[in-house]
This record gives sequence, structure tokens and C-alpha cells, in this order.
Amino acid sequence: MLDAKKLFQERLSDHFQQLSRYLRYIFNGHIAVASFFLISALAVFYQQWLATLSKDFPAGIIIGSLFGIIAAYNPIRSLLKRPDLMFLIAAESQLHSYFRRTIIYSFVVQIYLVFLIAAVLGPLYFHIYDEQSGKVYLLTIVILLIIKAWNLMANWWMLKLRNKNHYRIHLLIRFFLSTAIFISFIEQQLIIASITTIIFIGLFLLTYSWQRNSVSIPWIKLVELDEQSLQTFYRLANLFTDVPAIKVPVKQRKWLTFFVQRFIPLKNKFTYDYLYRLTFLRSGDYLGMYVRLLIIGSLAIYIVDLIWLKGIFVFLFIYMSSFQMMTLYDHHRTIIWLDLYPVSLDNRQRAFIRLLSGLSYIKALIFTVVFLLTTANIPMFLGVLLISFIFVFLFLNGYVKRKIEKL
Repeated sequence: MLDAKKLFQERLSDHFQQLSRYLRYIFNGHIAVASFFLISALAVFYQQWLATLSKDFPAGIIIGSLFGIIAAYNPIRSLLKRPDLMFLIAAESQLHSYFRRTIIYSFVVQIYLVFLIAAVLGPLYFHIYDEQSGKVYLLTIVILLIIKAWNLMANWWMLKLRNKNHYRIHLLIRFFLSTAIFISFIEQQLIIASITTIIFIGLFLLTYSWQRNSVSIPWIKLVELDEQSLQTFYRLANLFTDVPAIKVPVKQRKWLTFFVQRFIPLKNKFTYDYLYRLTFLRSGDYLGMYVRLLIIGSLAIYIVDLIWLKGIFVFLFIYMSSFQMMTLYDHHRTIIWLDLYPVSLDNRQRAFIRLLSGLSYIKALIFTVVFLLTTANIPMFLGVLLISFIFVFLFLNGYVKRKIEKL
């Protein structure tokens, strides 16, 4: 007889051990410190931005839409593993209490997201709806938790139906209904809120009746969802430390790799230049991570009004991007062929520094150009550009070079 409660406790303990192994690197890393200053700067800007808002600002639509997204977003963490498809599937009838606990766990671990978004949107709500008491906002948060729980159960039932198109349509309908409930309640349109809630409850009951004809557990889908979630966490942790368990996808991207293959000579001394550039373009999230930070950094520099804060963002995002790209150096650590290359270690280190230098200088130039477009201050632009280039040179030839020499 399989003990479902004991199985869940063992899986949960193993899951926490996996997370804690890498969380200490994330919270103790350089990016965590940089993120702290970034969040502090954004908080200052947020308060200044609120002071400029008029009472006709559509805060209800924004808050309601974000609450609707949070309510509809309900990933299921089943804590299943690939071997379970062979060893546990035969005991499915004994695992109802196990899956009930995983659903409760999935809801509990997402509560932090509810309170985080509620805390961020709280100042906006009280600025626009200053005539309403705080009890209304607290009640909205309670409603959010209830509707999120309903969405989580509906999500679990729709997974059992195994129809992707029906699942997507159902998710979209739940999102719009949830959003309509929050917007109407925030705007104190209680009749509309009541009608929308009744429609949502009707959909909830209808979904329950649909899934009663499909009693089997979607094992393969649950395993895939858990693996995707774990790989997402591993990719985040990989920014701070090596994660051997990470699965790195490789994409062709022929239109980008053509330039590498065309302009880098096939000579011995350019072996690692060729390898690292192709790896940056095709492997993992390096290119995506670089572009995302470039866009986010440019938007942050463009949006803020204070010149000194723009300058901080320039150096902050250059630092974050360069630090994250350092994992590229040891990307091929599990491939033995690199040890057989007739190329010196110094050549490998120089090739990596050249690639990282090019990426960092390009990003520094783009950030400072955005700085110039928003300030129209040429002397300040030249000063920030010069200092950012000096910063990149010292960071790469100091910290990064010493770091890779120890690997």
C-alpha cells in the first residue's frame, strides 16, 4: 500500500533541498546587490511619478488587469519526476491525497506573488481612490485570493481534459472574467461585479462537470510542467553559479551565425573566438538575456527624469549584463574535446575577453546614446560615455580576468 502523505513529504523535502542549494548563491551574489539598488531607485521614481498623476488616471483598469493576470496565472507544481511515468502510474488510484496536497502547495507558494503585486499597486490605489477606506483594498486582496484559488482548481481540471485549444480558450475567458470582477469592484460598480462573479461561478461549476468524465491524471503534462518550472529556476541560478542539471537548448539562428562564419578566419588562433561567438548566438539564453537587459536598461534610462539616476542606471545595467555573461566562459566545461584543442589557455581567455568587451562596449554606447536623447546634454553625454568605457575596461581586465583565471 502506497503512503501518499509520506511520498508528498519526501518529494517536498527533496524539492526544498534543490532550491536551497542555489538560493544562497542568488541572495549573496553581486546581482542581488545590484538589484537592491535598482529596486530602491525605482521606488523613488515611483513615488515621484505618483505625485504627477491626476484623478482621471485609469488606475482601476491597470490594477484590475494586473490582478486578473495574477488570478489566472496558476502553474501546478506536482513534484513528479520522469521515472514516475513508469513506477507510480500503476498506483494512480492511491495518489488522490498526494495530488490534493500538491494543489494546496501550488497555491501556497504563489501567495507571495499576490502580496507583492498588492504592495506595489497599493500606493497607486490610495493615490487615486483616496476617498475609499483601506478596508476596500484589503477586501479586494481577499477576493483576489479566492478567485485565484478558483482559477487554480479550474486549471487543474482543464489539464485533465488534455485539449490544448480548449485549455487556452478557457484560460482567456477566466482572465477576462477575473479582470472584469476586479475592475468593477475597485470602481465600486457592485452590480456589474456581482453579475460577473455569478458568470465566473457558473463557468467554474461547468468546468467541474466536464472533468468528472475524465478521471485519469495527466501524468506526462504534469511531468513536463514541473521540468519546465525547474529549468526556469536553474537558468536563473545559473546567472550566479554553475548548475550542472540545467538543460541548454541550441538554436540554429542561421541569419546571425552567418556573420560569425563569414568574418572569423578559420585559423588556430581564432578557435575560441569562433566557438564563443557561436555559443553566444545559439546556446541557452545568452542572446535573449543580453537583448532583454538592453531593452529594460534603455527604457529605465529613458523613463526616469533625474539625470543622476539615469547615470546610475547606465553603469548598473552595464555591470549586470557583463556579470551575467561570465557564465559563457565555462559553458562547455563538460565537453572533453576542448581539452584536446592544440590552443593555449591564454588564447581561450583572450578570446572570451574580446567577446565580452565588444558586447559591453556596444551596450555602453547604446545606453549613453539613450541618455543623450533624453537629456540633450552633450558634455554630460561625453562624460558618461568616457566613464562607462573606463568602467568596462577596468571591470573586464580586473575582476573578470581574475575570475576566469581561477576557473
